Amino acid sequence: MTDAPLPDSELRIPDDLSGITADQYRASMRHYPSGVTVVTLGSANGPVGFTATSFASLSLEPPLVSFNIAHTSSSLTAMTAANSAVIHFLGEHQRHIAQRFARTAEERFTDRSLWTTLDTGEPVLHGTPIWLRTTVEQLIPIGDHTFVVGRVTRVHDNTDESPAAAPLLYYNGRYHRPTPLSENPG
Repeated sequence: MTDAPLPDSELRIPDDLSGITADQYRASMRHYPSGVTVVTLGSANGPVGFTATSFASLSLEPPLVSFNIAHTSSSLTAMTAANSAVIHFLGEHQRHIAQRFARTAEERFTDRSLWTTLDTGEPVLHGTPIWLRTTVEQLIPIGDHTFVVGRVTRVHDNTDESPAAAPLLYYNGRYHRPTPLSENPG
């Protein structure tokens, strides 16, 4: 038996794929857990940042990652003008950072003790287990978001200093910490 594709006559594709509402779609996506990331970038008006639970690894060669930004985001103009950004993988101890970046844009960088600036101009959040500096490769407007593709140019891995630092997760409208499953399922 092979995995040959079905002929077009056997494909079952519904005529209308728009039969769901935005609320139905949003409710279903709440049940998909994701890691919490904060994207930061420098702009002519100062530091900019936003949360992005849509982060994904795209390619190993070259090292490419992606995330989305809503067209309604106050950070969209800065993101579309940026040449680079830093993506922070928040640890479970950084729930306060996730909450800070859910506030209005003016409040996100008011506490200077929480961040510093790289020599390349991007803000970097202190205490983040891992962050990636990326250059913007592509911006693709799609639906009500812009899909951002970044090439990783630097990886800062701080997990050796905090090996117990677990990632911060977002699921069903709340923050969570991962709980390992038992090694013995029996």
